[in-house]
Amino acid sequence: MFIKGREKAKNRRSKEREAQDKVSVYHSHALPLDMEDIIRDYDKPVTDAGLAAKTSIIVRVGMLDLAAGTGSFRVREMMHRIAFPMGVHVRSDVNLTDIEATCTDGKERITEVVDLPTTGVNTERIWLLEHFADWFSVRCGLTGLYHHESSISTELVDSLGTKESEGSALRAIKRHRKKLAAKLPTGEYAEHFEHYQPDSVEHGMKSITVGEAHARLDTIEHRHPLYSPEFAGLASAVACASFVFLLGGGPIDMLGAFIGAGIGHYVRRLLLAKHINQFFVTFVVVALAALACVGTLRLFGLFDPAALEHDTAYIGATLFVIPGFPLVTGGLDIAKIDYPSGIQRLTYALSIILMATLAGWAVARIVMLNPQGFEPLGLNDWTNGMLRFVMAFGGVWGFSVMFNSPQRMALTAASIGAVTDTLRLEIQDLFGVPPEAAAFVGAFIAGLLASFWRSAVRRGWLPPHLGYPRICLTVPSIVIMVPGLYMYRAMFYLGQFNTLQALDWGFRAFMVILCLPVGLAMARVITDRSWRYDK
Repeated sequence: MFIKGREKAKNRRSKEREAQDKVSVYHSHALPLDMEDIIRDYDKPVTDAGLAAKTSIIVRVGMLDLAAGTGSFRVREMMHRIAFPMGVHVRSDVNLTDIEATCTDGKERITEVVDLPTTGVNTERIWLLEHFADWFSVRCGLTGLYHHESSISTELVDSLGTKESEGSALRAIKRHRKKLAAKLPTGEYAEHFEHYQPDSVEHGMKSITVGEAHARLDTIEHRHPLYSPEFAGLASAVACASFVFLLGGGPIDMLGAFIGAGIGHYVRRLLLAKHINQFFVTFVVVALAALACVGTLRLFGLFDPAALEHDTAYIGATLFVIPGFPLVTGGLDIAKIDYPSGIQRLTYALSIILMATLAGWAVARIVMLNPQGFEPLGLNDWTNGMLRFVMAFGGVWGFSVMFNSPQRMALTAASIGAVTDTLRLEIQDLFGVPPEAAAFVGAFIAGLLASFWRSAVRRGWLPPHLGYPRICLTVPSIVIMVPGLYMYRAMFYLGQFNTLQALDWGFRAFMVILCLPVGLAMARVITDRSWRYDK
């Protein structure tokens, strides 16, 4: 009887799991693409398709852009760029993890709602979607907006899905052009084949179908990360070690941060790949990174007892979890008077910061640490300035890699960050500028440099393949200015019920965080007409 009872219970649990699996098939974060009104137009040109099929493309592009971590103002702009060639008007509400979009072609109206299970950052996807919008516009018979040469976008999107594009999309373009050049005849017959040159993409271009558009979006959505967890961990280690130097730490502090951040972000990538809750992952990896840093310094202390006195180094090892993207995009959304999205992003960032600082405080209490800052290194001004430039470059490069930026994009952001962060620190030391004002100046100049870079590419002063969205350059270049040390010290003192010190460090962090998006917004107002006027 006992065995039969166990078998019945086992069968019942099996049926319950089977029922749950069947129900989960109908649980979707967006309307499925196999609906009849979309399937009916799947092989039609997008300009001739019904409103439902057009809406499926528009909303899906917005969903992919939102999932990549960009601000709601950019998501709306992207959806409008996709809708315009199809003769569709879009009105949308975009929040942190959901979009409600109403599309109309003047005859019909459709409202679609999508929501995301989570949020993250993927700068490569943001960049690819910019090219997709240009490719889509050209295939619909219009001109592109992203570059002065639409051939770059066309070749880039057409090459997606090939083996060559898995590691580098631009490398796939170069190989394609080499193969094409090798096949072209030379001499007196060459003029008859000019229409096959890469720059003449409009020649013979067929209108894109609904199915082709979704196939390209499938490729963008399912692209693997550019970097392995091991390489991403190395980038995190470089970023946090550089961050520690910019905060005033020395070689021993940098060593501890390097080991802790590398291990922490490596484990973070593995856990997030399994879709484990972000807040749980943040707490676990911060605790792990802090313990790894402390353990490294304790081990190093066997050879150099001075290493045991570096109690602040563990904070540097945990700075890789600071949510720079939602902090900045939340502020920019508020600057565009999009309060729901801005408040949601800032609340999400605050929640991540809270989990991270709680984990750091817990480790500090368990191991009996007392973070009181870093000892002065005693470097002369020139040496300190040059090292700051190098470390700022390495730090921004590391954060860009963590954001999944291609190498050219990461190096461009690192160049901007090296200039702006070095300037920020130097004006603090040489002219006594308050940290808040220095952060504003650094973010403002980063915004101007990113806008100049984008404008130079559009005007043909720089190669078209070096054109990147400003958000992919500005956020990595200023995320290293986020006062992570202030936040962790505020939580440390709060855990000791030292409210005066906690409020002091908390408000210092708040003022710096406030000035970063304000600086970027001011730069956009100066350089971007759509930001300058409320229309």
